[in-house]
Amino acid sequence: MDINILAIESSCDETSASVIQNGNVINNIIATQSVHEKYGGVVPELASRAHQQNIVPVVEQALSAANISKKDLNAVAFTQGPGLLGALLVGSSFAKSLSSALKIPLIGVNHMQAHILAHFIEDPKPSFPFLCLTVSGGHTQIVKVNDYLDMEILGETKDDAVGEAFDKIAKIIGLPYPGGPMIDKHAKNGDPEKFKFPETEMPGFNYSFSGIKTAVLYFLQNNSQKDKDFVKNNLDDICASVQHRLITTLLQKLKKASKHTGIKEIAIAGGVSANSYLREVLAKTGEELKWNTYIPKFEFCTDNAGMIAMTAHFKYQNQEFLDMNAAPIPRMKFTAEKK
Repeated sequence: MDINILAIESSCDETSASVIQNGNVINNIIATQSVHEKYGGVVPELASRAHQQNIVPVVEQALSAANISKKDLNAVAFTQGPGLLGALLVGSSFAKSLSSALKIPLIGVNHMQAHILAHFIEDPKPSFPFLCLTVSGGHTQIVKVNDYLDMEILGETKDDAVGEAFDKIAKIIGLPYPGGPMIDKHAKNGDPEKFKFPETEMPGFNYSFSGIKTAVLYFLQNNSQKDKDFVKNNLDDICASVQHRLITTLLQKLKKASKHTGIKEIAIAGGVSANSYLREVLAKTGEELKWNTYIPKFEFCTDNAGMIAMTAHFKYQNQEFLDMNAAPIPRMKFTAEKK
């Protein structure tokens, strides 16, 4: 018999549903919310309302595209955390209701663990153990992955995540939200060595990105006092230089972790892994250090239900189910998932 699992992702501003059948992700339906653009960031209340509007049609589309009905489902999975509480509640409430009505198991998935397991949706797939640099708007972590559900955080940011730093710096520069892709776009035409920004030293494999945000703010203020058109005339070079500092900081710690552990299977995941410069530098570093490098397809880098479905597949095999008392955990840590 086929094992069909419906997965729901609603941690932030994408409503997504996916069906996985016998370990193969059949589809990955995503409804992106554009309502936040004019506010320069995600507004939690608006995100929750949009999830409520989107979740039924998105789930219906996922089931229809997989050519199965609700009665064919063996389990339903949802993002339990981390994320925005109101947004998580929409997905968890829907999943719990479906689980109860169909009398099928309920699976809670850690969003950050799912980003890592997105590497197993398609080939090529990393071999265990591997290191995964997980980079998103809310998290920056270096994770040692021993098995599908056995992971250990080696280092993480102690303040801003790198995606958050990209967006905040873009706002300072005057670029629209989401700022990360806009910096990446302008940086393609700029000189990454034109302006020097400081790197924050942190112990071990940990990161800090709040310092560069402040440095960019003061840099732009000082130069704009001398030349009111400084940002306009140097936009591409500013973006390229900022991006260079952020990406090289990420890779320096990753190289350190690889050397320390002896692991040369290296993966990156999360929304920032879509950054073209990060992909370029990772490929170059991989060639130099004889790494085997892995990056998921773009649609599985950003928030999506495909990665939730993949994680649910492994949890289903382990019979890791929740009861109806399960609640969203906005600040969920996946260190608790370590076996």
